[in-house]
Amino acid sequence: MLKNLRPYLSLIKENHDFRRLWLAQSVSNFGDWFGLLALYAIISRYSDSEFLLGLIIVVKMLSLALFSPFAGYLADRFNRRKLMIWCDLLRGVAVLGIILVQSVEMLWLAYVLTAVQMMLSAVFEPAKTSSIPNVTSEENLTNANIISTATWSIIFTTGMAIGGFATEWLGTDLVLILDAMTYVLSAWFVYRAAIPQTRLSKEELYRTRNPLKGIKEGLSYLLNNRHILRPSLAKGTSTVFLGGLVYLLIIVSEEVLMMGSIGLGLLYAARGFGTGIGPIIGRRLFSDEKDWVMVMGLAITFCGLMYMVVGFVNELALMLIFVLLAHAASGANWVTSTVLLQKRTQDTFRGRIFSTEWLLFTIGSSISTTIASLILEFDIMTVKPLILVYGGIMALGGIVWSFTITKNEKIYQEGF
Repeated sequence: MLKNLRPYLSLIKENHDFRRLWLAQSVSNFGDWFGLLALYAIISRYSDSEFLLGLIIVVKMLSLALFSPFAGYLADRFNRRKLMIWCDLLRGVAVLGIILVQSVEMLWLAYVLTAVQMMLSAVFEPAKTSSIPNVTSEENLTNANIISTATWSIIFTTGMAIGGFATEWLGTDLVLILDAMTYVLSAWFVYRAAIPQTRLSKEELYRTRNPLKGIKEGLSYLLNNRHILRPSLAKGTSTVFLGGLVYLLIIVSEEVLMMGSIGLGLLYAARGFGTGIGPIIGRRLFSDEKDWVMVMGLAITFCGLMYMVVGFVNELALMLIFVLLAHAASGANWVTSTVLLQKRTQDTFRGRIFSTEWLLFTIGSSISTTIASLILEFDIMTVKPLILVYGGIMALGGIVWSFTITKNEKIYQEGF
């Protein structure tokens, strides 16, 4: 076991700048998930509407989506290290402000501050992902992304599980204070890291001084390079179904399992653990990068099928197993698409490419969650049959991917 982990441990130990960037991600991610259930609890405290609970997820996703094109432009034009530091500090302030929500009349503030937090995350995430190739060698790039995804999963697992108990025992205010502190610590780690970056030339800076021009150039670059476009669609294709399914886990915990925040923490912990082990298993089964676009379609299909099983069962233990398996496939999809984008995209466009990917990801999740919440709100369908429908359509989407995107990737590979 230790032998299998040695490449990952060596990268963390020997690469100081990657380690600091990784630590920054770790502590800020812990705060994200640690504080998320507190936000759900605040909304539930002042409203019993399933739509309003789903709306906070939509606000998070739409805020990311609407700001993503401009965020990618910023990540390519300005110093990514400084951008990440400012984003962390301002996110801490936004999270701390949610404490002011002390009545139903103030509930709107939670949505506004969450939107601000996500707009800042829209800048931080492409800046961080674009920086990973600049602090690691090409041969260590896949390991670095597996570490990043596995860490997200471990932090997600512990953060959500601990957050569920902490929200019950410590109260929402203290949880939000701790959440804000994690952003400050993250900013400190980024400050201590040296993050190289290929800067735009003077001519490029002048030509793209208008943000719309810079955004348009990034979009043209993506559309004109189909070998980059294909992996950029993977997360969006998955989340247009998976976003609603993740939201439905909240309702399952409340109405089927009758376990509230603790049940949701356990379901989300299974989700996180699966996301962590999925890329490691996927790399062992499919070590050749030429197969990775095919793997993305298989992962989408498998994830949908596993959620269909979740729609059939009612026991917590079985739900945890199949949620874990579903998100193991999702985690493999995430890492393979990220690494291909990092390798195939030149540094000066990387921020815009990853922000476009985030745009597709967040729009897909927002649409999926909105539809699911409205179906439940108007009693069109109950939660378990809805999971079956979403899972089935997701599996079908993966099959369509295999006959279209995978086919085009094979033609591209044969051209080499």
